[in-house]
Amino acid sequence: MHGGVGTIGGTMFVLGTRPEAIKLAPVIAALPRAAVTIILIGQHRDLARAALAHFNLFADFDLALMRRGWSPATFVAAAMPAIGRLIERIAPSVVVVQGDTATAIAAALAASYGKVPLAHVEAGLRSGENNPFPEELQRRLIAQMATIHFAPTAAALRREGVSTAAIHATGNPVIDALHAAGLGDADAATTRPLVLVTAHRRENHGAPMAAIGEALATLAQPDALDIVVPLHPHPQSGPVLARRLRGLPGITQSPPLDYPAFVALLRRARLVLTDSGGVQEEAPAFDCPVLILRDVTERGEGVAAGAARLVGTNAAIIVAAVRELVDDDRAHARMSRASLPYGDGHAGCRIAAQLNALQVAA
Repeated sequence: MHGGVGTIGGTMFVLGTRPEAIKLAPVIAALPRAAVTIILIGQHRDLARAALAHFNLFADFDLALMRRGWSPATFVAAAMPAIGRLIERIAPSVVVVQGDTATAIAAALAASYGKVPLAHVEAGLRSGENNPFPEELQRRLIAQMATIHFAPTAAALRREGVSTAAIHATGNPVIDALHAAGLGDADAATTRPLVLVTAHRRENHGAPMAAIGEALATLAQPDALDIVVPLHPHPQSGPVLARRLRGLPGITQSPPLDYPAFVALLRRARLVLTDSGGVQEEAPAFDCPVLILRDVTERGEGVAAGAARLVGTNAAIIVAAVRELVDDDRAHARMSRASLPYGDGHAGCRIAAQLNALQVAA
């Protein structure tokens, strides 16, 4: 289980998914490694481990909790006491969680029951709805437990009555991670426009995922587009798309990509189709328009800036939006030249400084 240095006390980072690893890595890197304990829960074990390794980071404790077929409730029920035992053993000064995952809510509850201060990275995102989005409920609950909130922007937290003194508008460390991966480096041009597609969210399982597959099948034509679809392992997302798209011209399916490979594709893409929150933040950093495969988003700053557009999961609407951005250079330029709303690449250092201050105060 134990795989790194760790220490008694200090800052405990609890993570379970690849996006959590990518976004917390710049914060961990800005702190003395001897003062940090990294707990990997296992929600997306192999993907998260690979993402950490890209930043030369390795878990101190790898719990490997996830089992095939587990629901979010089952996972949280297993993770919360396991994290609680490590909190008792290590006695951290602060527990850090990121985002709105099952891992984050389990760790937040464990820290609260253990009476340990909780820091929430990527705090304050709101879609405005609780159903069918478990993530919305989880991020709101974490906000009620957090001692300190590291937010890309602070508006939602202030509306909910969170003390201004507890909110730090730091930007999102995902932009730091992109800089570390070589933001702005040139890549070879492709002969056809490249459309990058990621789809996995629970709200899109079933008929919406099938409709996304139909849209991609309609767009698949010889010598028209290069459509690249890294397939998520969840049985209601990746396999659904794989069955519908198998053998179609211009479509490349792949297993989940490691972080450098994904960034390299993102850098080359003409546009991105995604239901991922992280990709909504990353793509504008490459002047890449984002078509969001959802009806609402908790990352409204990208839509307001003009870098992203909500298209939902109606196949005809998706096809029309893609063709517009492929064929109309002016429409593409309007989105690709929008301002970047998610940070300047220094969020990790800002968050680390506040975590250090919190430990000194303790």
